[in-house]
Amino acid sequence: MKPANRLSLNYQTLAREFRRLEYPIIDVHSHIQGQEATAIYSRAAEEHGIGLTYSMTPLKDVPTVKRVLGDRIEFISIPDFSSKDRRSAVGEGYKRQLPEFRKHGAKVAKFWNAPRIYEASDDPFVTSPFRLNAPERLECMKVAQDLGMIFMAHVGDPDTWFQTKYQDANKYGTKSDQYEVFEEVLDTFTIPWIAAHMGGSPEDLQRLSGLLERHSNLYLDCSATKWIVRELSKHRPEQVRAFFTRWKGRLLFGSDIVTSDAHLTANSSTTEMDAKSSSAEDAYDLYASRYWALRTLLETDYEGPSPIADPDLHLVDPHSFTPLDAPILRGCALPDDVLRALYRDTAQTLLR
Repeated sequence: MKPANRLSLNYQTLAREFRRLEYPIIDVHSHIQGQEATAIYSRAAEEHGIGLTYSMTPLKDVPTVKRVLGDRIEFISIPDFSSKDRRSAVGEGYKRQLPEFRKHGAKVAKFWNAPRIYEASDDPFVTSPFRLNAPERLECMKVAQDLGMIFMAHVGDPDTWFQTKYQDANKYGTKSDQYEVFEEVLDTFTIPWIAAHMGGSPEDLQRLSGLLERHSNLYLDCSATKWIVRELSKHRPEQVRAFFTRWKGRLLFGSDIVTSDAHLTANSSTTEMDAKSSSAEDAYDLYASRYWALRTLLETDYEGPSPIADPDLHLVDPHSFTPLDAPILRGCALPDDVLRALYRDTAQTLLR
């Protein structure tokens, strides 16, 4: 059983069964790298109606990805996480990289603040130099703002991870703690912010509505496909429709697809957690599965198993689930005007 295609679907054929949209979809959240993998991604994206992708590509790989995708790719600035000095990577090192990304046309600067960032320091959460409101990180934000960039942030992580990986609140903070810091920087820098992965809390639509109500400069993207599918499908479809309808114009489409030439040479993995594939066909399924699952979730009333293995089920309940099990995918069939705003119009207004 393949982690990205548990149901042995033909994603190429199924892509043609989606409604033909009168506009291209804009994916505002991806991680595209690797020459061969980018070419495979290009095929999966085109077949699923993606006309433009915003990618967090390492600076050294930007020219290669640009050669393959041309005007179908834009870049988002990211720290150099290959650096062994994680503090410099998000601080002084990032300040030096931001102008280089801007030269490549990057309009968005990413500020990554997933709780696992706190593992790079022995400090407790309350004094960690990696907090979004730490002086070095605020200095980077000032540089990005002066360059005319808007911001993207990864804040929070799945509730399942706070129940398992992040139980040490002294180290990681609670999930609510993540948002206290985030709201502070939202008020400090009032330019637009995109909060990745449904603001890090697809589990709690009420929390997200509160954030959007209090901060008119905040937008959310729906990237992190496995997480989004699992948690949005737990809500009733009418609740999801109501949320997306209410916040039309503040929500953006994103996939969080990660491509790599390593997907073409690595041994097949038994879990999606490693995101490895052993062939071009497996790599295609890995990328195409994200677009198929998201479009099915957002456009249709499908109700059935997700084709993508979700190891978080096993993480929380290893007695009931294996790493290759998947949750139910429950489509919410968004109205056409809401879909158009989500898929294209909001991103065009905000980013182009």
